[in-house]
Order: sequence, then structure tokens, then C-alpha cells
Amino acid sequence: MTNNIHHLAVVEAGAKIGKNVTIEPFAVIKAHVTLEDNVVVKSHAYIDGNTTIGEGTVIWPGASIGTKPQDLKFRGETTYVKIGKRCDIREYVTINSSCQEGSVVRIGDDCLIMAYCHVAHNCEVGNRVIMSNGAMLAGHVIVEDFAIIGGLTPVHQFSRIGTHAMVGGFSRVPQDIPPYTIGGGFPYKFGGINVIGLKRHKFPLDVRSALSKAFKITYRSGLRLEDALTQIERELAPVPEIQHWIDFCRSSKRGLVGLEGITVSDDLKDNGQIDE
Repeated sequence: MTNNIHHLAVVEAGAKIGKNVTIEPFAVIKAHVTLEDNVVVKSHAYIDGNTTIGEGTVIWPGASIGTKPQDLKFRGETTYVKIGKRCDIREYVTINSSCQEGSVVRIGDDCLIMAYCHVAHNCEVGNRVIMSNGAMLAGHVIVEDFAIIGGLTPVHQFSRIGTHAMVGGFSRVPQDIPPYTIGGGFPYKFGGINVIGLKRHKFPLDVRSALSKAFKITYRSGLRLEDALTQIERELAPVPEIQHWIDFCRSSKRGLVGLEGITVSDDLKDNGQIDE
């Protein structure tokens, strides 16, 4: 099928446009942008930088993608934005380019990023992630597959949100949110495992029960984190979800939200990534 590019759209020479692409009036596509097949760019969207928009993704009015990172360390390096297939990037979303030569801001497939959300430099967003209106990711944040972030929720730089976690709206996320959990507020409080979400995604009862036990050992036993993870390894079957829980918690550099006694790793302090 032929492309539908309105004569009032601005598409600079050098932009790579796939098949069956729609670009509405007053949208701006800069020279180094790639739009794959079946992409739709609505009016007044602005796409800049070394940005690739995956097949079937829709960019809604006012969205700004691939622009210079809001980081004073940026010195004009060549950086990238890669957005996956079948995403919905809604009105006035801002997705900045990355910082550090060759680095990439990545957004996976089938994501819904609602109006006024922000994704900063060096972020990694997995597949089928939902960010509700006004959710904001600071630099270097990682959001794993199937996570949901409620509206008007800021996520601190270098923090992670685990797979299938559900973060309530109007929360503040200063540290890592373990996978498969549900919670919200400030200070952040957990409701336990995201049981309804796991049921909807067909997690079997034995896995949900094991994750509930892992959560209780980690957060309710009073054990130090490493001791809690050792107990989980000893008592629970090493199904992939339990192993991911262990690996996620053990690899935390900022510490886990709501867990006393977790300290920020020295390497982040030494690199100036964490304020004392």
C-alpha cells in the first residue's frame, strides 16, 4: 500500500519511511528518523534524533520523541531511541534521547504510554508496559515486562520496577520495586503479591503461592535481605518466577522499597549517581 503523508507534514530528506505509513498535517519527522511499516504519526508530533519507531506504533498529537536528553552531562554524543511494535504513545508524551556515546533509550513492544508521561535518558522499558497519565521515569530507570505504573508517579533515577509489578497512582518510587508485587503511596506500602494481575496472565496457583511465600519471607520475616533470599532458595522450588525474584532482589543497587536495612551500593555513590 502507498504511504499517506499529508502535504503539510514536514519530512526531512534522509528520513526512512516504511510501507503504509500515515503522517498527519504539521507533524515533523527529522532526517535521521526511521518509521517502520504501518506507523501512524498524528498531527503536531515531533520526532527527532536517531529514532526508530517500530511497526504498527501510533504516535499521538503533541508527542515529542528523540530530542536532546535533559542531562547536563550530554555533550552531543551519538545516541538512539528505539520504540517497539504496536505501541500507543499518547498525547504530549516526551521520550528523550540517551546520554553517553552509542547508548539507547528502549521501549518494547505493545506498550501503552498515556498522555503527559515522560521517559528520560538511558531508560529501558520492557514489553506490554502500561504507564498511566503523567507517570515519569528519571534517567537510567528499568521497567520490566508487563509492569503497570499509575498516574502522576515519579520514578527515581537508577531505580527498577520488576515484571508484573503494579504501582499505584500518586506514588513515589525512590528505590527498586520487586517483581510480581502491588503497592503504592508515599511512603510506599505493599499490598503483597499482585494476585489479580497474575491470575489474568494465567500464572498457576502453585507459582502464586510460592511468590506469596517469597514476599512474606523477604518483607515480613525480619531477616536481613541476604538471609531472606537464602531461606527462599532453601525452602521454595526453583521455578523461574522464584529465581527471578531472588535475582532481582540480590542485584539491587539502590535497595528495595520498604525494606529497612538496605544500603545503597558504594559504586553508585562513588560515581555520583546517588545523593548522600
